[in-house]
Amino acid sequence: MDTVLTTQNILTALLLTLVAGLSTGIGSLMAFFTKTSNTKFLSGALGLSAGVMVYVSFMELMPESLEAMTDVYGDKPGTIYMLLSFFGGMGLIALIDFLIPEDENPHELHNVNTGGNRLKRTGIMLALAIGVHNFPEGIATFVSGLEGLDIALPIVIAIAIHNIPEGIAVSVPIYHATGSRRKALLYSFLSGLAEPVGAVFALIFLMPIWTPLVNSVCLAAVSGIMVFIAFDELLPSAEEYGHHHYAISGVILGMLVMGFGLLLF
Repeated sequence: MDTVLTTQNILTALLLTLVAGLSTGIGSLMAFFTKTSNTKFLSGALGLSAGVMVYVSFMELMPESLEAMTDVYGDKPGTIYMLLSFFGGMGLIALIDFLIPEDENPHELHNVNTGGNRLKRTGIMLALAIGVHNFPEGIATFVSGLEGLDIALPIVIAIAIHNIPEGIAVSVPIYHATGSRRKALLYSFLSGLAEPVGAVFALIFLMPIWTPLVNSVCLAAVSGIMVFIAFDELLPSAEEYGHHHYAISGVILGMLVMGFGLLLF
């Protein structure tokens, strides 16, 4: 599939990224209005998100990137450049993950439902940390959005699902520290806005130099970002709820739905 840049698909990609980012607000609402969470559903949903991301990365984005690379550089050099782009994307988000202190890292497991004087600071730091992580996700969502709705929608849904627990993680400590739903919801939404900011960054700095080669590099890098997110965040979070088979079933279902869904387009 060749990516044809038009005003319409650029705006669509921006809108999809905005929707994915603001889904953190759904997590806030769930935290406010439900006393308990359906952990089986959350485990399965996070597993499904991981399955979608891994399948799309390995079966759609990377092969497309490889095809473009080999057309320009030949089989072996093209494969090397695709792999360098893939692991470069993975390395970028791994570096961000490493640089954020463990206590404020949204990928590290914490109990945010306990009290304490530092609850508000914890919530604010989580919001900042999640915002940093969401920035490259915004770039990934935007680039996938340029490929068309058949690729973008499953990725947007997957990222939206995994943003919901992040919204809960931000809003719960701030709400318990301040008693203000408005403040908790505000910080949660602000952390999600980092994704459309990432999309705007991609639009400003990537679009002026956009070529089929740049597109193929971005696709491979986006694959690396999504695979890292799936293995570093989604699957550990799904397992945290203690429903291993629901998580694995979600992974398989995500791959199954994505595989047959792509056949329809």
